[in-house]
Amino acid sequence: MVADVIVETSDTSTLVLFTGNDRLDYKAGHFLTIDPHQFEALDRFTAFLEYLKGKPEPPRAYSMCSAPHERYLAVTVKEERFVPKVTKYPPLLSPLLVKRTVRGMRLVVTGFTGPYTLSPDIASQTDHIVHVCAGSGSVPNLSILKFALAHHPTVRHTFMYSNKTWGDVIYRDTLAQLAASHPDRLKVVHALTREEDAARFGPSVRKGRVDQALLREMIPDPTGCFVYLCGPGISKWDREAAKEQGTQPQPRFIESVLANLQAIGVPNARIKRESYG
Repeated sequence: MVADVIVETSDTSTLVLFTGNDRLDYKAGHFLTIDPHQFEALDRFTAFLEYLKGKPEPPRAYSMCSAPHERYLAVTVKEERFVPKVTKYPPLLSPLLVKRTVRGMRLVVTGFTGPYTLSPDIASQTDHIVHVCAGSGSVPNLSILKFALAHHPTVRHTFMYSNKTWGDVIYRDTLAQLAASHPDRLKVVHALTREEDAARFGPSVRKGRVDQALLREMIPDPTGCFVYLCGPGISKWDREAAKEQGTQPQPRFIESVLANLQAIGVPNARIKRESYG
């Protein structure tokens, strides 16, 4: 049952779910799945898309922003948009979840799974976790961050978060509260690519992308840290479009940051990544 709907930004909401269980068996960074066939309001759209694609609509995966030690389960959903010549089909489920989900609504969710998780012995591998996120890539990283702060007291964190503008930042207040509660263990740095308000910028809010210079500044020991990288990556639609044009797909956030991490000396084996896109 939906216990609460928290509006994070104009196109993103967190759904707080009450399951009736005192404890749920999942790991920080896991995702769950939601099947669009359970929503009567989507029946016509689901049938139409299945007709166009010639196959059933699959369940959609959404990362949990809650951590296993917290009382409620929560997922954060960013509304996908249809962009002509970029997006092949209109998005089906995310607009409903973001804009039309209300308290008391019941959802069937399945599965807690995914490889983008925190190692149980992370404290023996590093004392510094670097989170590099863009957009809704912050969702599983918030879960990992909260769990690690609670259960791995020797590990400190740097949370680098890229968005277009200050209004696009998901978990703005939550991240600020966590940083204030753990001043010696958490540093949050926002990178804004299209923010025009100069008053927004300062030590914790930078103008521009998460580039090699910022990574080098925030990662003093490239071989000793562990990086959790999550954000938009090259999608299968990008690859198909590039193939039709006889070109290579352009790097997105994941590919660009990965190249910069490797350039400053972070070993590939110490980088965990999850692509949204």
